[in-house]
Amino acid sequence: MTYPTIFLEQKTHRKELRLLLKFNYNNTLIEATRKLDGAQWSKTLHSWHLKYSEENLALVLKTFKDLTNVNSDKLPKKDLFKRNLTPEEKKLLNNFYLFLKGKRYSKSTIQTYTFFVADFINFHTNKALDELTNRDVELFIEKVFIERNYSVSSQRQFISALKIFIIFYPHTKINDLVLERPKKSRKLPSVLSQEEVLTIIQITQNLKHRAILALIYSCGLRISELINLKLTDFYLERKQLIVKNGKGRKDRYVSLADSFLPLLSNYYYSYKPQFYFVEGQNGGKYSAESVRQFLRKSCLKANIKKIVTPHTLRHSYATHLLENGVDIRYIQSLLGHAKPETTMIYTHVKRKDLMDIQNPLDIALQKINKHDNENKKLLLSGRI
Repeated sequence: MTYPTIFLEQKTHRKELRLLLKFNYNNTLIEATRKLDGAQWSKTLHSWHLKYSEENLALVLKTFKDLTNVNSDKLPKKDLFKRNLTPEEKKLLNNFYLFLKGKRYSKSTIQTYTFFVADFINFHTNKALDELTNRDVELFIEKVFIERNYSVSSQRQFISALKIFIIFYPHTKINDLVLERPKKSRKLPSVLSQEEVLTIIQITQNLKHRAILALIYSCGLRISELINLKLTDFYLERKQLIVKNGKGRKDRYVSLADSFLPLLSNYYYSYKPQFYFVEGQNGGKYSAESVRQFLRKSCLKANIKKIVTPHTLRHSYATHLLENGVDIRYIQSLLGHAKPETTMIYTHVKRKDLMDIQNPLDIALQKINKHDNENKKLLLSGRI
């Protein structure tokens, strides 16, 4: 039997470099892919994916070698994990890594920034670092970023990484002031109605899963904040929850919904978590991917067609607060946004004000029908 060809691609997903496996639906290939360590299905990427590494690439090729054809034409021509760096360049990158750690950047930011700078140095390995200019930065973006089909956000991260590298190593001829990040895409967040949120929660039969979804929505939590939430972070007597070390290492308080407290009590005494609010089967932190998976299943049962992620619940929380008349400054505080501009995006998606705006087509029809009482009212659905 001939199986579909597997096409390999490389893409940055959730700030991590991933190896994508794309193929036409086939049960045998799906089962083989499931057995790969760390393999996950992504609805957004429309493919299976796992961490991009030399070992995983070799594992994929070995797994499907005698099963089907594997096409790797879309992978970068240069192997990212076999850079031709000199010992001095490796030492410099290691010191840059330690420099970022000293600045207390998050682990993912440190890895991303070091990765991009290492790629940049490797691309210009035949040119002295001290001689690198802004044109060399442009060439790297043109030859590497465009060919690898990196997103605008990845390019912005690279420029940010380079700006910090210039501070760490100020001997290049790259002009920091001239370096510009491309404009960020301003996509409006996907938002659920209040009825859709309640349907998703009610249709989720598993008690632990229901408690997770209810807490994410009612407190506007990020997925990372949920899985790091400890039992000691709950202040039930004050009906509050403290979110510690959120994005930007900021703490914030959020209110617990009265309607959530009975569900919280039921969940706690049923599952008896020891340390974290929600724990895996063997203790320890719960998996973020597990939350995404059961949320997808609940949405399917609820017959909700749009793509819904845990962050969609956070977006919905903010939008519904705004629609209920809560001041934008309070919402900024509840969400833990550093800048009010970030919170302002929700003013573009709230329905209440938009619904109050009368459409000009309706106004035009009303005017015609008001001044033409003798004739039958004009209807768009009628015969023209």
